[in-house]
Amino acid sequence: MRLLLRFDSKTVREPVISRTTLETGALINILRASVGARRGEILIEIEDKKAKEVEEVLERLGVDVVELAEAVQKDDELCVHCGACVSICPTEAITFNGERRVVITAEKCVHCGACVKVCPTKALSLPL
Repeated sequence: MRLLLRFDSKTVREPVISRTTLETGALINILRASVGARRGEILIEIEDKKAKEVEEVLERLGVDVVELAEAVQKDDELCVHCGACVSICPTEAITFNGERRVVITAEKCVHCGACVKVCPTKALSLPL
């Protein structure tokens, strides 16, 4: 399961990932992080069976937790299958199928937003 963690200026200075791992025994994979002095945002991946426990600990530590179930979204009416998103995707979540049509593999998407920025027709968007 993927969770988006948002930190405020107080919480960003705390070792919440380490504390959560120690308390729950869950392995936490950090897929993307943007942390500054005043706020932070981290996308993590955890085992489904530990998700509820991890969420509870993070929320108790002052972290805003958002569950991400979906990958980047593609509007089929706007997409012209140019491949700009295919070439920029760092995890190969966006590829061409055998018919040269753009397809998205949700499990590989890390919500980096690179594809959204380069899409010339604005056919891609991130949920939330």
